[in-house]
Amino acid sequence: MTVPEVLDLLGLAFLVLGSALCLAAGIGLLRFRDLLTRMHAATKPQVLGVLLVLLGVGLRTRSGLDVGVLVLVAVFQLLTIPAGVHMVGRAGFRTGQVAPADVHLGRRTHQEPPPS
Repeated sequence: MTVPEVLDLLGLAFLVLGSALCLAAGIGLLRFRDLLTRMHAATKPQVLGVLLVLLGVGLRTRSGLDVGVLVLVAVFQLLTIPAGVHMVGRAGFRTGQVAPADVHLGRRTHQEPPPS
């Protein structure tokens, strides 16, 4: 096998894996019952799926300009999706969609300040 053939097969594998993750995220958005679990389904597998699809397309095209545009798309995905989901979660918390008891901040212990 030549190098372009190997890159095409690797790109195809990334495309299939990325599209499967995007499909799982879409099913999760439809099937999960509350806002927090839907937000999880909308971010984690969706972002990884989109990045894998972009990597697969980049491996298949191998053009400098196309790869540059794909890198820009990936960077903007990584910048905008977490900010958007944060705003959705914040709006859900403020409108009562998310109960304060559902938000777990972790275990905090009271510590005394160090002596001055």
